[in-house]
Amino acid sequence: MRHRIAVVGCGPAGLTFARVLHRHDHPVTLLERDPAPDARPPGGTLDLREGMGQLALDRAGLLAEFRALSRPEGQAMRILDPDGAVVRDWRPRPDDRANPEIDRGQLRDLLLGPLDVRWGSGVAEVVPGTRDGVLVRFADGRQETFDLVVGADGAWSRVRPAVSSVTPHYTGVTMVETSLDDVDTRHPDLARMIGDGSMAVYGVNRGLVAQRNSGGHVKVYAQFRTPPDRHAHQEPADAEAARSSLLALFDGWAPPVLDLLRHGTHFAHRPLYVLPESHTWTHVGGVTLLGDAAHLMPPLGAGANLAMLDGAELAESIAAGSGDMDEAVRAFEERMWARAARWARITAAGLDRLVSPNPADAVALFDEVQSS
Repeated sequence: MRHRIAVVGCGPAGLTFARVLHRHDHPVTLLERDPAPDARPPGGTLDLREGMGQLALDRAGLLAEFRALSRPEGQAMRILDPDGAVVRDWRPRPDDRANPEIDRGQLRDLLLGPLDVRWGSGVAEVVPGTRDGVLVRFADGRQETFDLVVGADGAWSRVRPAVSSVTPHYTGVTMVETSLDDVDTRHPDLARMIGDGSMAVYGVNRGLVAQRNSGGHVKVYAQFRTPPDRHAHQEPADAEAARSSLLALFDGWAPPVLDLLRHGTHFAHRPLYVLPESHTWTHVGGVTLLGDAAHLMPPLGAGANLAMLDGAELAESIAAGSGDMDEAVRAFEERMWARAARWARITAAGLDRLVSPNPADAVALFDEVQSS
């Protein structure tokens, strides 16, 4: 008899989990609170690593399609100093596919494929251990039971309280995101400054990163340390107020660098939260977590890769069907915890060096990464 499995959340973790199970002809119910795939902006670009995100796509049978969509040239990385001088300029080899970039929206659509999602199904609570299985209470008052509920619903997971009382805590670093459209035509000087991939500038306890997406779209991220008071978590009143605040924060930096902010459109305020580096829980039958719901960490290139690998590994363990499903989930959790703890430590240390009192720490970190 097929197990009744639900995954909550249609991000990279949940979709990879469902897509790998689909490949093994195992049905899964996908629950997503958004009313449609394009209800919210999908976010920026992701670099998918050979042994992580790309491995997960291979297990889903999607690696060839990913390679057709991805941008190997997006692996380029350039660092400028606040005066605008180039201090590092790394460019990938033509055959380098270690970490090619793909837009989040393209990855979402690739993973969605034939999957049937219950859009607009916000989950309010998950209750394990009922007579009929794990009870899912929906925001609209409906209820349904499953044999396994997989929480892949991100930082503020509604599934997590079923297994863990831990909640995310603020890192001390906030990012403000803006974007530029049609950059090659409308802002050719900025396009040349950014290059084919990403460009970063680091100062004292702050940085500015520009990252190419496809179609001439560029995401810009201002990052800075700010206390965990109410002002750190409030959206500016409007775009002009946000722009003025950021220009004041980066006052004295080279005009072309500041043009990334001057030409930005909407500004989104994103305080960075994380879970404890070694977040584990006492196993609860019928419920588990993937991705940010399980191991939220700084956004330094590991999170989506780990989330997808989580999803693929759990799906394959279940599809193997060699024993009790609960034992397969328990064994998966042990592997996930060990891997995630290592990456949580790496990314926490990386954030400390990227947004540092000594900007040379950030450059040194990239030197280490590029030489590895």
